[in-house]
Amino acid sequence: MTRLVYSGVMAFSAVIWLFGPAVARAEHEGKLQILLLGDSTTIGSVCRNTDPTGLHLEDVIRTLLAAEKDLPPTTVINQGRDGEFIHGLLTGRYDKDISKLPGIDYIFIRYGLNDVGKREEFDTNFAKDFHELIARLRKDFPSAVIIPATIIPYLAPEVDERINVQIRKVAEEEKLELFDVYSRYKSELGHGVNLLNYRRYPLSKIPETKHEFVKPFVRGGSVVVMDNRLDAHFRDLPGWFGDRHPNLAGYHVIGDETAKFLAARIRAKTK
Repeated sequence: MTRLVYSGVMAFSAVIWLFGPAVARAEHEGKLQILLLGDSTTIGSVCRNTDPTGLHLEDVIRTLLAAEKDLPPTTVINQGRDGEFIHGLLTGRYDKDISKLPGIDYIFIRYGLNDVGKREEFDTNFAKDFHELIARLRKDFPSAVIIPATIIPYLAPEVDERINVQIRKVAEEEKLELFDVYSRYKSELGHGVNLLNYRRYPLSKIPETKHEFVKPFVRGGSVVVMDNRLDAHFRDLPGWFGDRHPNLAGYHVIGDETAKFLAARIRAKTK
């Protein structure tokens, strides 16, 4: 997915007068600019394909913050990319897509799931890459608050922890506050282990007698469904629940936790 995804609030002039330009250094006067960097679990491209009108992650964050009437309006820029890892971002699209963004106030960084599989010598290089990304962000956005974030539960628990240990260490070494979304997401999974992930399954592995039945759900050679409506038919197929990417409900969890985290810190800066 290559597009830049914006979500903004357009009419809050009264709040602008309350908070003034010292609070927001954004492209639009009086708006806080929030940047999301990450992989497919940030951009949610499959959700955008099945439900193009959202609400997607940036919309959830923006609308929840807008509901807090004492906060200034925000623009949330989702610059997640499918398959991305930090080294790939730095050696690829960073200069073109990220470095010139206007007036960024908060930057969330959530990588690791692709890094652990793609970056050679992960246990050494991931932290180095993370430090390099933070250094470049500080240079390009000297007024921004940089926020390293843990991954969501996705791989085996021990692999998730291998990644999160590195993220926590980087945050500590850089003296940055960590945003722990992993704990909230894991807690929500206690209500149902598959409630927050969509089902994406190769059509070729669906019994041929059911191909006509699943036709409304076929996208790009796979059966894709955001919820549990087809579980009754296919839950016993090997790997039916194997795709752990967030569905729309999963992005509401991430967005809700992000908005809560941000609201407290925005309030603290405006006092």
